[in-house]
Amino acid sequence: MSKDNFPLYDLQGVGKEYPGPGGSLVILKGLDLRVERGESVAVLGASGAGKSTLLHVLGGLDIPSEGQVLFEGRDVARMGEPERAHLRNREMGFVFQFHHLLPEFSTLENVAMPGLIAGLGRAEAFERAAQALDLVALGQRASHKVTTLSGGERQRAAIARAILMRPKALLADEPTGNLDEATGERIGGLLFELNRELGMTLVVVTHNVELAARMGRRMELRSGELYEHNR
Repeated sequence: MSKDNFPLYDLQGVGKEYPGPGGSLVILKGLDLRVERGESVAVLGASGAGKSTLLHVLGGLDIPSEGQVLFEGRDVARMGEPERAHLRNREMGFVFQFHHLLPEFSTLENVAMPGLIAGLGRAEAFERAAQALDLVALGQRASHKVTTLSGGERQRAAIARAILMRPKALLADEPTGNLDEATGERIGGLLFELNRELGMTLVVVTHNVELAARMGRRMELRSGELYEHNR
């Protein structure tokens, strides 16, 4: 069966718990979630509700204790780490609250990193990086050290890096959480634009109710369980 016949994500009975001194700490409880290609989905919840854990499970950065995480019908949890790393590099883009840019490199070099890791030639990786920077309106800062960029510019550079390989899923963890309100609004608008124009599925976990309200779907994590808000 073609990959296109499957939803991008299909979570079935996903649970996650961690061992602790007083017994297991349950973070996620039997979650079911289906995300179609091109959707935009927000996941809200209080601190400690498990939002980041859910995003890490979606991105193959963490493995559920139970259940299936199907990406185009492939169970991410059953993959070996090399296969998951390949999937993350080629088909998933990540944006975090803190940009995690490498200070010793230029903006262009930082954005090109996923391409170099994927084995692209240097010329192709840098050409893609320049195109990605243009998409986020940061082309004029390509040669600058990232330490000279503003907070909003650094987050735009991180988004450019995330979309370099044109991933199918763009996963964002509190992407506006470390920014002032005006800059956060611009970053949110940029994410929506990429979702709409490039067709990337967008999943954002956030405390930002205004950001979440602009998404196509809005979910909430409470006590390890996922609830969908009616529009």
